Amino acid sequence: MGKRQTAALFRTRLAHLHAQSGLTQTAFAQAIGIDRSALSQLTSGQNPRLPRAETLLALALRFQVSTDWLLGLTEDRGVLSQALNVVETEQALDEQNRTAMERWHHEATGHKVRYVPAHLPDLMRTPAVIAFQAQSSAQERRRLQRQTDTRLHFSRMPESDIEMCMPLQTLELFAAGLGPWAGLCAADRAEQLAHIAATLDELYPAFRMYLFDARKHFAPPMTVFGYLHAAIYAGEIYLLVRSKHLVHDLARVFDSQIRNAEVHAHTAAQWVRDLPVAPDP
Repeated sequence: MGKRQTAALFRTRLAHLHAQSGLTQTAFAQAIGIDRSALSQLTSGQNPRLPRAETLLALALRFQVSTDWLLGLTEDRGVLSQALNVVETEQALDEQNRTAMERWHHEATGHKVRYVPAHLPDLMRTPAVIAFQAQSSAQERRRLQRQTDTRLHFSRMPESDIEMCMPLQTLELFAAGLGPWAGLCAADRAEQLAHIAATLDELYPAFRMYLFDARKHFAPPMTVFGYLHAAIYAGEIYLLVRSKHLVHDLARVFDSQIRNAEVHAHTAAQWVRDLPVAPDP
């Protein structure tokens, strides 16, 4: 970025801080240790003028922003605002019973998506598994089916680039009918595994599944939307991370699980097909 562009960005952000402060021009200048004429020179825009280092530091300290933000080197205002905006909570469902995840997928169209499911992959659930998860609620069945259809639609879009990583034990427990899947009949479990394998074959290589050993590694249920933001699943709410630094950290956590995977994308479908399904008790 050239000096003229940097100066223009600085003037814009200086004006923003001035407007936000509610101070007069004289009081604002005094707050950062300069006189009114020096402030006018910084804000006039007639010449590509940048502040002295001490003025820049005074601005940063007085208004709790970073010097990098003032100079247009980052979009993160600074430590204080970053701390306030690192994590937000968002309901998993809105008033129309739509999922926040649908909106975030739409916003991230064209970006790589990294995905760690909480249980089975949402986009690959069969009607029998959805009915089992929803128990006796017809409304919940419809919601889960719509969620599955929507996620599958996003995964089939030509511009999709999705990596999914999950513990291989999640699928082993499912095949065995243990844990949360106790009571789901063997035929439904076999159908579900066959459907996962077929979907992986259909979507590969735009959609790639990796499996890691949960006895050695851990990744929280989350979706990282490019480097825009990340959502960590926490039941009825998501923890939405917007800090670019933390989003990059979560992406690195995910990528390390890919490197440590026991089962890689090109063999994942066959691995699922080979899982032994325990018979009904």
